[in-house]
Amino acid sequence: MSPDDPKKPDPTSEQGGTEDGSKEKVTTGGDPAPGLAEAPGDAVDTRGPELPPPHPSRRGMFGVDGSGDTSGYGRLVVRDTNPIRGGSTPRPWHDELERLGDDVSAALSDAGLSDDVFEKVVVDRGQITFFVKRDRLPEVARVFRDDAALRFEMCMGVNGVHYPEETGRELHACYQLLSITHNRRVNLEVACPDGDPHIPSIVSTYPSVNWHERETYDFFGIIFDGHPSLTRIEMPDDWPGHPQRKDYPLGGIPVEYKGATIPPPDERRAYN
Repeated sequence: MSPDDPKKPDPTSEQGGTEDGSKEKVTTGGDPAPGLAEAPGDAVDTRGPELPPPHPSRRGMFGVDGSGDTSGYGRLVVRDTNPIRGGSTPRPWHDELERLGDDVSAALSDAGLSDDVFEKVVVDRGQITFFVKRDRLPEVARVFRDDAALRFEMCMGVNGVHYPEETGRELHACYQLLSITHNRRVNLEVACPDGDPHIPSIVSTYPSVNWHERETYDFFGIIFDGHPSLTRIEMPDDWPGHPQRKDYPLGGIPVEYKGATIPPPDERRAYN
């Protein structure tokens, strides 16, 4: 067959190659759409979409290096999914929480305040938490108690939380309020830095939190300014440190029990 014979097979169709003898490149996604063909010399971006930042995580059951964790969970990696890490939960919320949000805004307006007393509002798992600026806590608590549309008559407790990784916001105080009149619950939360652990007391508004603020001070070291008698309530008066902080060692006191001595947790046994 002569080189000029028109019936000569096309090397790129039946042999799967090109004129230079190389394999045809494998592609995915079919032919490019009309008008989207790459121009000669155009650079192709093969990096793909930008990945989100790595999710915060901690290692170990307690997340403290050198804590003497002997629970067997030293290799556990816990992903931090706490919703307080972000900003406010965008509205609209659930119907009941929407009504509550409107009532709170109206109550603040009637008291001569505005929504800027809050750092953010988080809705998660059917609960709503108002993050209050710490210097505005006393007046916000009075509004939540006294306004007829809110009427949160009871403060069920004050809980301390320690977030060592939140620089400038390491210590949190959480208040659970209950309205018997309207059958509602709401959370107020205040943050303060470890270097300035002061939060105004609300004992004058909710006298029952006297004991809770003392306990939070005892275990977390948060100082409630204006408390009538801020002393330890669980630990001895001369106890060093605050045992519920995450940077507090896991050591304990040896206890004698039926002739045997039980050592502190970090001396019982270790797991590699």
